[in-house]
Amino acid sequence: MRTMMAAALCAMALAANAHAAVKEEPVTYEAGDITMKGFVVYDDAVQGKRPGIVMVHEWWGITEHIHNEAQKFAQQGYTAFIADMYGDAKTADNPADASALSGLVMKDPKVMEARFNAAQTELARHASVDPTRVGAVGYCFGGAVVLNMARAGTDLAAVAGFHASLGLNTPAPTQGTVKAKILVLNGAADPFVKREEYEVLRKDFDAAKADYRVIEYPGAVHAFTNPEATELGQKFNLPLRYDAQVDREAKAEALKFFAANLHK
Repeated sequence: MRTMMAAALCAMALAANAHAAVKEEPVTYEAGDITMKGFVVYDDAVQGKRPGIVMVHEWWGITEHIHNEAQKFAQQGYTAFIADMYGDAKTADNPADASALSGLVMKDPKVMEARFNAAQTELARHASVDPTRVGAVGYCFGGAVVLNMARAGTDLAAVAGFHASLGLNTPAPTQGTVKAKILVLNGAADPFVKREEYEVLRKDFDAAKADYRVIEYPGAVHAFTNPEATELGQKFNLPLRYDAQVDREAKAEALKFFAANLHK
């Protein structure tokens, strides 16, 4: 009898674990007259409302890398919303198309802001999310987007950029207007980010009295969190390279940063 009961309890536990899993659901929404196709990712084993994170992809669009990153955030107790910044979940498989797609967003700050805000609205209305505890994270192109949204005074608690481009297309913030705490996690050897761009970033955030931190990892270049980066760099002769150690270190910093600012 005890054996049968133990077996039954084991089966129930396995069934519960199988049911409680990270879920990824497609979400179709609008930004102006453009149809956007993002994804909400969360762990349905977590009870109650939790912090949310808007995730902005690299210039390639929504790829396997961003899906994997969203899964990790969900496992850490967040609801992640993968924002579609290009519309209809467009992706690029070469630098020319990627540059064209990202350029269409970045050349007009109003387009960038409208598409980000639409994604944030979708995240905030999800049943699993506490809308008072929302942050954002971006990768490469996405890093530039979230940093610009912080500069624009968007209502975010915390913003992190991994190997963030520093194409600042929003006006310099005035004192007290930056609501988010900010973390920039970049490669010190990234040739895509110029020293003068760091200087402008620091000058503007200092003048605004923003709470920010910049970490540069020696030897790391662009896209160091993306396991596909090395192959893409070789294919297109670009300075892209995955760095497993820097990836781990930067993710640990981001985990502490979001825990401190979103789990309050």
